[in-house]
Amino acid sequence: MEEKKENKIWLFIKKHIKPKTIVYIVIVLAIAGLAFGVGKEFNTESKTTKLGFEDIGELATQVAYCSEVNVTDESRDIYGIKIPFTQTKYVYSYDVEIKAGFDFSDITCDINENNKTVSFTMPQPKILSNEIDLDSLKVYHEAESIFTNITLDENNKALQSLKEKAEQDSIDNGLLDNAKTNAEELLKNFLSNEYDPEEYSYSFKYAE
Repeated sequence: MEEKKENKIWLFIKKHIKPKTIVYIVIVLAIAGLAFGVGKEFNTESKTTKLGFEDIGELATQVAYCSEVNVTDESRDIYGIKIPFTQTKYVYSYDVEIKAGFDFSDITCDINENNKTVSFTMPQPKILSNEIDLDSLKVYHEAESIFTNITLDENNKALQSLKEKAEQDSIDNGLLDNAKTNAEELLKNFLSNEYDPEEYSYSFKYAE
C-alpha cells in the first residue's frame, strides 16, 4: 500500500512538474541546507615553534592607549557592480597600547662638577611596542555571506592597519613629545640625589 502511494506521488511530479523546475528546486534546497542546515564547529590549536631570549636596553617613558574602530567590508562584483547577498561586513574595535621611549645604550651623560652642569646627549624617541589587547574586542556589526569569505591574510592586514592607525593617532597627539619630557624628568630624578638640580644645570641635546 505504501509503495503504491509513493508511485502515485512520483507520477504526479513527473506529470505536473517540468524537469528544469525539479533541478531548480534541488539547487534551492541545497543552498538552503548550506545556509541553515549545516552546523558550525570551531577548533583551534597552537604550539611554540621558536623561542628566543635577548637583553633589552630600552627606556620606555610614555604610553598611549587608543580604542580603534575598524570596518572590514568585502563583496563579490561583476564589472564594478556589487552582487546582492554576497557582502561580508564586520565593524569592531580593539584597544591598542603604544609605548614610546629610547634605546638606553644611546644615551650619554657628561657631568662637569667644576661648571656644575649635567649634559645629556639623547637619541630621538621612537615607538618601542604596539600591542592589541585581544580581550578588548567589541563587535558592533557582523554580517557574513556564504559566498564571500574573509581570509586569514586579509584579516591580518586589517589588524595591521588598525595598529598603524593607532600609532599614527598617538604620535599626532604628542606621544613622542611626551616621551621626551618624561625622559628628562626621569633622568633628572635618577641623578638628583648626587647632583642636586638646585645646584647643577641640566641640559638635553637630541640627535637630528
